[in-house]
Order: sequence, then structure tokens, then C-alpha cells
Amino acid sequence: MGAKTAYIEKASPWENGYVESFNGKLRDELLNGEVFNTLWEAQVLIEEWRRHYNRVRPHSSLGYRPPAPEMVSLARSQISSGAGPAAMAH
Repeated sequence: MGAKTAYIEKASPWENGYVESFNGKLRDELLNGEVFNTLWEAQVLIEEWRRHYNRVRPHSSLGYRPPAPEMVSLARSQISSGAGPAAMAH
């Protein structure tokens, strides 16, 4: 078939649209609207944005659903049923 691994050049945004799209959203939705006075403040706000991006914010490529709500609800149901990570490993 002739399929080969694609090599993406560094600093080639046209070859890596996924990360460029994410970087643009991070910049537009968080970095352009915040002034970080300390490293700790930056870490807290970026983590808060990351959690919102992955669990709440709808994504058009997923039919306007967040990417990880199933994992959140699955984890909650495992905790309430008593099946924690140790029980899941066996």
C-alpha cells in the first residue's frame, strides 16, 4: 500500500493542525485574558482551565460534547459502588 510514517517538521503549524488548534484556544481563552503574578497562580489557573477544557467545554469534533464526561461519570459510579482502582486491577 505504500503507507509510511509522516514526519512533521518543527515549527510547521500547517503540518500539525491539532496542536495548533489547541494552542490557539489556550491562548484565546486563557492566556490573553490573564496576568500571572506568580508561578503558583499560573499553575492553578492553567490546571483549572485544563479541567474545564477536558470535562465541561463542548468540542465540535465530538458532536459538541466534552471529551471526558464518560470517564468522570464512570469514576463516580465506581467510587459509589466501592469498586476503586484496586478492585478494577484484578
